[in-house]
Amino acid sequence: MTYEKRVTYEKRVAYERPGAHEKSATHENPAPSGLAADRVAHEAGGRLIVDGITLAPRPGTTLGLIGPNGSGKSTLLRLLAGVLAPAAGVVTLDGTPLPRLGRRQTARRLAVVDQHATTQVELTVREVVALGRIPHRRPFSGTTPADDRAVRDALDRTSLTDRADQSWHTLSGGERQRAHIARALAQAPRELLLDEPTNHLDIQHQLDLLNLIASLPVTTVIALHDLNLAAMFCDEILVLREGRAYAHGTPAEVVTEELIAEVYGVRARVTPPADALDHVSVRFLRTPPRQPGP
Repeated sequence: MTYEKRVTYEKRVAYERPGAHEKSATHENPAPSGLAADRVAHEAGGRLIVDGITLAPRPGTTLGLIGPNGSGKSTLLRLLAGVLAPAAGVVTLDGTPLPRLGRRQTARRLAVVDQHATTQVELTVREVVALGRIPHRRPFSGTTPADDRAVRDALDRTSLTDRADQSWHTLSGGERQRAHIARALAQAPRELLLDEPTNHLDIQHQLDLLNLIASLPVTTVIALHDLNLAAMFCDEILVLREGRAYAHGTPAEVVTEELIAEVYGVRARVTPPADALDHVSVRFLRTPPRQPGP
């Protein structure tokens, strides 16, 4: 029996069929508050990119999305954000489907950081960050002192204060990513969706950024490629494979040598946490080169 069937079958079913497992009580009776998705699906080019995924992260926690390229992580985040309309299923905030809330109301609650976010308009870093305040303004109204405070705080938290009046187009890739994180922080969301936010960042800024996100009083859904970072900063992890929920649980339950071999097709050594402050760690192993045939 494979790892998927033997260890995570019940958790997988709990995501795909609410009520199938006692740990999925929030799916059986969806939480009255927070972000949730019920059996959402998305099709493109005649292929299901996301296939029947249900999730309801606990308020204030971080849910990590991991899986190989093409497993559906970015598409699922766009469904959760309301950028894409599901072909089936529904995404809700506080039990209300996103289309009923409307874009402005959704944007007051939910912020998104896309890994390919860009702009063709000539804006300063401060102006990019200030875009996060638009959902909170009345039509045709100017900025308020609260807006200015939110922007200053977001710039400070992302170490961009000294770049505030610099053109966004002159920033490095990592600085641009931090500017978009700052824009999301200025939005003051209760739910935060991030697609590979550590791309283009050096190790120090990766850790600084993820520590900052972990300190925020928000519910976070974050797609990550780095399994060690996912194990370090996520309360729970959802593994995607070919658009479907493959496994779900705590990092210690999910990040195992068997799962890595089955999902990613590589060999690894996984070390369990040494204490309550530690996390599982992954060390990938080199595959011996193939010997030439006779």
